[in-house]
Amino acid sequence: MQRVVFHYDASPALRRRLELLATDGLELRVVPSGDQAAWQAAMVDAEILWHVLEPVTAAIIDGAPRLRLIQKIGVGVNTIDLGHAAARGIAVCNMPGTNSRAVAEMTLALMLAALRRLPQLDRATREGRGWKLPPGSMDQYGEIGGRTVGLLGHGAVPRLLVPPLRALGARVIYWSRMPKPDAQAEWRPFDDVLAEADILSLHLPLTPETEGLLDAAALERLKPGAVLVNTARGGLVDQQALTRALASGRLRAAGLDVMKEEPVPPDDPLLGVENVVLAPHLAWLTPETLERSLAVALENCRRLREGEPLLHKVG
Repeated sequence: MQRVVFHYDASPALRRRLELLATDGLELRVVPSGDQAAWQAAMVDAEILWHVLEPVTAAIIDGAPRLRLIQKIGVGVNTIDLGHAAARGIAVCNMPGTNSRAVAEMTLALMLAALRRLPQLDRATREGRGWKLPPGSMDQYGEIGGRTVGLLGHGAVPRLLVPPLRALGARVIYWSRMPKPDAQAEWRPFDDVLAEADILSLHLPLTPETEGLLDAAALERLKPGAVLVNTARGGLVDQQALTRALASGRLRAAGLDVMKEEPVPPDDPLLGVENVVLAPHLAWLTPETLERSLAVALENCRRLREGEPLLHKVG
């Protein structure tokens, strides 16, 4: 019997879906995030962990003597102590592509919401001020069409973004370490993307090389009035420098699904900035994404049981 722990706040609909997955060879236990005691207790006899966001530390790994596989429900594995897992002989797998469409759609939504100041318009409309906005409000808005969108990284998500951005009339450029021969956008050097982009969208993994890539100096190289969108990892950006650039008006706006510290502390100055649209790291979260993710997770359970090579093994 394979004992699987799914560490996640599953909705009632998802729990019903998970109940249908139970087979004679699979025992699935859902443990809500935030309950460390319940998580640690469940891990004692777990063979497989389905991991979403809460960090898988060395202590969690050491408390799971039977653990053989950490299956990331998503792509980024920076929340897993990879070195300790490797030392214990525990496989780590992710699932690239399962959430790409959802993240691409959310990225486009954040671009539009930041350009049009949708949160402020929503609030003003609810408060009865929507038809009496100051005349200068119009100067804060903008369209994607006619602007240059710069994509840092060119994996699955930015590839999905290029066609709709171009259909809306944007010029799309990108940077990756090497130009992609099949890319539908123009490769530009890193500094050129910063200098040319009216909208800069981040699509890079968080690694020692990319942490703080958008520091204060890099943000200074952006065009005055540029928009920054981040659905990748908060650690890519110097958040204090970004907050200052937004508060001063040097940057027009930002749309962020990820932050340096998650959850965001209630006293974080970023929360007091009006020209930023925020979401709680849920760009990936749709029923469709979870269905695709479950298919990969179940396949890796089967492969582990049968001794076959695992899908998308990391490292």
